Amino acid sequence: MSTLDTSPTTAQPRRAAGQRLADALAHFARIPHSLIALLARVSVAVTFWLSGQTKIEGLVLDPLGGTVQLGWPRISENAVELFRSEYALPLLPPELATYLAAVAEHVFPLLLLVGLASRLSALALLGMTLVIQLFVYPAAFATHGLWAVSLLYVMSRGPGVLSLDALIARRYGVSTR
Repeated sequence: MSTLDTSPTTAQPRRAAGQRLADALAHFARIPHSLIALLARVSVAVTFWLSGQTKIEGLVLDPLGGTVQLGWPRISENAVELFRSEYALPLLPPELATYLAAVAEHVFPLLLLVGLASRLSALALLGMTLVIQLFVYPAAFATHGLWAVSLLYVMSRGPGVLSLDALIARRYGVSTR
């Protein structure tokens, strides 16, 4: 006699429970790509934008704090000193590294936010993420890994329908996939 009871009375509830689980999991597949892509774009864009804001003076646009101060942006001496002492990137003078980072942390997040040249912007920010991980804060892999996953998602799947890239693609009949 078998110890496993496969009678119709016990198998039926297991199949029903399995079907309910499968149905519940199928709802996850209905999460729209465009929603995931938008969340990835906005979260990474805000992160890099705020980092870029710490490198400049004269222009403050803080989307989280709601602070706005209009003026001509210039590189902060504190940021140059950080690149000279704490960041100490190889091969680049601190002044140039500060300038390049400040520009990149403002231009690429804006492009990513509006969804223009999204895949290239994500690639540029992924490059910055790798530099930060390897040379600046190697112990912060958990944070950098989350940025990388978001950026890789946008690079591989595109920015979604809520983007200028999608609008341009529709206008010219080009597939974004």
